[in-house]
Amino acid sequence: MRILARNDSLVTEFIFAGLTDHAELQQPLFYLFLMIYIVTMVGNLGLIILIGINSHLHTPMYYFLFNLSFIDLCYSSVFTPKMLMNFVSKKDVISYVGCMTQLFFFLFFVISENYMLTSMAFDRYVAICNPLLYRVTMSHQVCSVLTLAAYVMGFAGATAHTGCMLRLTFCNANIINHYLCDILPLLQLSCTSTYVNEVVVLIAVGINITVPSFTILVSYIFILISILLIKSTQGRSKVFSTCSSHIIVISLFFGSAAFMYLKYSSPESTDQGKVSSIFYTNVGPMLNPLIYSLRNKDVKVALRKALIKIQRRNIF
Repeated sequence: MRILARNDSLVTEFIFAGLTDHAELQQPLFYLFLMIYIVTMVGNLGLIILIGINSHLHTPMYYFLFNLSFIDLCYSSVFTPKMLMNFVSKKDVISYVGCMTQLFFFLFFVISENYMLTSMAFDRYVAICNPLLYRVTMSHQVCSVLTLAAYVMGFAGATAHTGCMLRLTFCNANIINHYLCDILPLLQLSCTSTYVNEVVVLIAVGINITVPSFTILVSYIFILISILLIKSTQGRSKVFSTCSSHIIVISLFFGSAAFMYLKYSSPESTDQGKVSSIFYTNVGPMLNPLIYSLRNKDVKVALRKALIKIQRRNIF
């Protein structure tokens, strides 16, 4: 009887607290995030198609950008449709299985993006600091290995966190103080010890933020040194412009992610982290294709040619 009573009290579904409990804000937020999602889908899918159909964009830099857009496309689709439904529904419910599935894919794509941005920093380092060896160093095999490594790290991190989450018991409390199934809000609901999970979070998040951040920092230190050695002002600005888009993207991604995870797991910190997470869950994937297309001459030229081709087909 005790076992049956215990099983009856186990949580089978979770309720999202969402961004706000003010009913008058639900509809405006729905339209805001719907617009963000549409721009994200169109921007990333457009960049994927553009890189795919233009042979002169088949270089290591655009190979990584292609994968980054693919990750952002999938990443946004993991939680945004459910988030939009929750804005217009009376009860924001997700099943236990659905929550764990969302958690796995959310972590898989966010960690993969982490290492994809690191690979892009290494690519910029080789292009600027060792331009003569660029084609040899950033060969197709090397790019494939770096990309595969990013996805493997994403799978390993997602498996570790989700596996540890599955071992926890959730009894009565089932209101997630977030708009998606994330690690820290779920840990606050467990009625069993979360010590192992917290250790895994500290180790895994520490590795997945510290190692890429250190790699990116070292890469850009060498890049900065190379830029300072260039005598002409025009040459410096040209080299710096090739890195500026990537610097903006990694600053947005790592800054908001670090603020979310490298904090004490308390309700107050979760409320703050919930707002900051919007930047790397919603705003980041939307801005990435815009930043890389608007600030990139090659992409703008390819886009212009593609539009001219479409216009000519419509005319004839």
